[in-house]
Amino acid sequence: MSKVKCTNLRFNLEKEIQRRAWECLQTMDKKRFKSYSHAVAVALVDYFERQKRLQDDPYLETREREERFVEQIVGAVENAMTKSLPVYLAGCMAGLSRATPAVTAPVAVPQANISAEDIDWDFLGG
Repeated sequence: MSKVKCTNLRFNLEKEIQRRAWECLQTMDKKRFKSYSHAVAVALVDYFERQKRLQDDPYLETREREERFVEQIVGAVENAMTKSLPVYLAGCMAGLSRATPAVTAPVAVPQANISAEDIDWDFLGG
């Protein structure tokens, strides 16, 4: 018995999903997918395994979306830090090189002789 099974596929280009599938096959990466058969097999296995995981875990898509969102945020922060941190650090280093330490004498606070009669106690609400 042959280990190769043959089947025919047809795509109705007037139907959106079939037209898109056909376009995917036409523009697929030939280095990654050696043939239509390989691309279709990978897509079918991926699709049906995902459907099974979704059936077993209804929150799978939500968690995946959250993880992608967090990855996007982390990536955006990393890009922003990569762009702005060198400028910030250069400014700090330039400021440190120009700064001269200021030595000041301690300021003496005069001690006043204040008695309880000198304080206006009206602020207490009395």
